[in-house]
Amino acid sequence: MKIKLDETSSQEHTQAARQALSQNPHAVREPKENNLEMAIGHEVRAYRKKLGITVTDLAAATGISLGMLSKIENGNISPSLTTLQSLSRALGVPLTAFFRRYEEPHNAVFVKAGQGIELERRGTRAGHQYNLLGHIDNNSSGVVVEPYLITLTTDSDVFPTFQHEGMELIYMLEGEVVYRHGDQLFPMQPGDSLFFDADAPHGPEELVKLPSRYLSIISYPQRGKND
Repeated sequence: MKIKLDETSSQEHTQAARQALSQNPHAVREPKENNLEMAIGHEVRAYRKKLGITVTDLAAATGISLGMLSKIENGNISPSLTTLQSLSRALGVPLTAFFRRYEEPHNAVFVKAGQGIELERRGTRAGHQYNLLGHIDNNSSGVVVEPYLITLTTDSDVFPTFQHEGMELIYMLEGEVVYRHGDQLFPMQPGDSLFFDADAPHGPEELVKLPSRYLSIISYPQRGKND
């Protein structure tokens, strides 16, 4: 059963989405990574705000003047190691945390058409072909994203149910399938998308028109090395 939103519910859903998505995707960040002083200042300000304390509070905790702290946060001065050590103690972060934005790499993965890495995943034996379109380990976002191109053919005669952590987006490219999420069924045609909590059982329920291809983009929190 597919639940359809009426016009009022759809408008409310759109308004809620706009309010939730407050980040401007077209905003250009200042090139802090290319300037050590600005990178340090950005981190000092970010950690201070994370603790919910003012510049005055931080000045009192470190013995650093308000004017000096203002210059540090704005990237107008290169603080000494002694000053950084005082800030790290007051903010409860390691000294190296102030250099994270300056040193961290920002990677990109380019995959030519037809050159995605074919993987063995649950469902492969049932005729589901998985091509991983890119993967970046230890990225700065704290989120792991796995983009797949999935192809279903006449060999896909068994429909396994998937269930895993994170969120998933399905975008239909070719063919038609009926996709299950929990107890709901969604007839999907090219151009249709389905975004869902991947902790619920999900997967293709019926292959209506073959071959079928769709993008599957899975995201979940990045695990620490000791997790």
